[in-house]
Amino acid sequence: MGETVIGYVKRVNGPVVTVGGISDAAMMELVYIGSYHLIGEIVKLDGETAVVQVYEDTTGVTPGESVYGSSMPLSVELGPGIIGTIYDGIQRPLTRLRELSGDHIAKGVFSPPLERTRRWAFTPLKAVGDTISVGDVFATVPETSHIVHRLLVPAEIPLTGETYTVERIAEAGEYTVDEEVCTLRDTSGALHALTMISRWAIRKPRSVKERKTLTVPLITGQRVIDMLFPLAKGGTVAIPGGFGTGKTMTQHAIARHCDADIIVYIGCGERGNEMTDVLREFPRLIDPHSGKSLMERTILIANTSNMPVSAREASIYTGITLAEYYRDQGYHVALMADSTSRWAEALRELSGRLEEMPAEEGFPAYLPTRIAEFYERAGRVTTRGGEEGSVSIIGAVSPPGGDFSEPVTQHTKRFVRCFWGLDRSLASARHYPAISWLDSYSEYVDGLSQWWREKGEGIWFEQRQQMMDLLHREVRLEQIVKLVGPDALPDSQNFILEVCSLFKNAFLQQNAFDENDRYCSIEKQLGMLHVILTYWELGSAAISRGLPLVRVKKMKVVQEIARMRFSISDDNIDELDRLNIRLERQIHRLGEMYET
Repeated sequence: MGETVIGYVKRVNGPVVTVGGISDAAMMELVYIGSYHLIGEIVKLDGETAVVQVYEDTTGVTPGESVYGSSMPLSVELGPGIIGTIYDGIQRPLTRLRELSGDHIAKGVFSPPLERTRRWAFTPLKAVGDTISVGDVFATVPETSHIVHRLLVPAEIPLTGETYTVERIAEAGEYTVDEEVCTLRDTSGALHALTMISRWAIRKPRSVKERKTLTVPLITGQRVIDMLFPLAKGGTVAIPGGFGTGKTMTQHAIARHCDADIIVYIGCGERGNEMTDVLREFPRLIDPHSGKSLMERTILIANTSNMPVSAREASIYTGITLAEYYRDQGYHVALMADSTSRWAEALRELSGRLEEMPAEEGFPAYLPTRIAEFYERAGRVTTRGGEEGSVSIIGAVSPPGGDFSEPVTQHTKRFVRCFWGLDRSLASARHYPAISWLDSYSEYVDGLSQWWREKGEGIWFEQRQQMMDLLHREVRLEQIVKLVGPDALPDSQNFILEVCSLFKNAFLQQNAFDENDRYCSIEKQLGMLHVILTYWELGSAAISRGLPLVRVKKMKVVQEIARMRFSISDDNIDELDRLNIRLERQIHRLGEMYET
């Protein structure tokens, strides 16, 4: 805790505290307020007066109480023990806080983010006399059963020069996070002791060597995403939707099944019962990739709507900083922010208390800048240590009344390259994921097509385009059907409606409670899409030769296609080829019968 008094409390306005008599303070400095040592951050300086944004409940703080400085910005602790922990918005471990203060977090209660008594198995990768640079890995620690924590030379210690010499490094063994495990000598001869702990200011992006083009998809196992609106590793996506349309459910499915190495889930301003479900459910879920608990690759940040509003604003930055830290170790990280609308509302409330000029719908004028700064921290990079890592941001947006024209949704669309718009009518019809194939888009399709070609699946781009064309043709035909009825359309056009209906029910829908359907491998997705398009091509050709549509629809194989997402598992992909053969034979046999 800070001990240097830098001022005194003049005025308390909710989470915003005005401090007078300021001496020796800096913008964005971490400070402690009053006898409880409430955590805060200086957001405005004016002569001897400062405005502090407090991240705890300020009830009971009175004018005249002392304010203590820390000479450092609001930062997170980085080191072994982060994965599997549940933090609040300013990286306080909630499990240990409960042990200290019970079911309600008491004012001023504090526990270190990283446990100080636990011992970790330390394995050095460098020897005395080796040269090393910032961002290089000098040792490893097994953090979970399948995540190896790579200890990096931190950038925040005052090193001089480009390379440094290892003066001392601990032998392999077990150490706590605050024990000295390495000593570096810089070019001036000064020595710097390293522990397993480093710190980083949450509002400052971590530096990288190079940003790479986004050409590798993040495989989610959700067909509507992977096949129609794919997300690249290192990409950004917004999931807007009204209440009850399935934003949280979609993020949970992605968190469980995507091929990212590490998941960071931020519950930003969500209702307490929803976050309770998340905190209870995630530890029980089994990671399908490893067979272990999902928490062994997950970091949870819980900041419910009844917690201090300023901590909600900080939680987004805490989460993205932790994600960048593991990215710098060479991991691919997927960050779920649920939801950025609650974060924007926190900005609006704090802006109002700071008496700033409001802009559209009361949001501060700098809302677009803050949204851009957050999403720009995503990316696929070459780290300073030469590894490849990525941070993919999946941000939920909760527009009031499902109005996509409101400021947060509109500004978010400017800074993301993928958009999964949720449709209330689909959710009401129990069609999940309720991602609208008409409102959604992905700008990563062209960049990912090369990856598909290299994997030997070059047909993906063409088949996706063919299916999207059919879906758009269906929209125009449905408008005609509403006016004159389906009987006015020829069989060739009614068949388009039939194929699109089959595609939506047999492909786009997924059942999270079905063992075969909750996750769909890329091979199965491609096989299913190929079967449906084969049905379209062969059926439309048969209809053009005079075969009645009703005969095509009543084929036994059509019912098999409708059930294939449940009946065919990822381990039995060959069954899709056999289904395709049965489809070809039945249409051919039907055509021969009709001709005779």
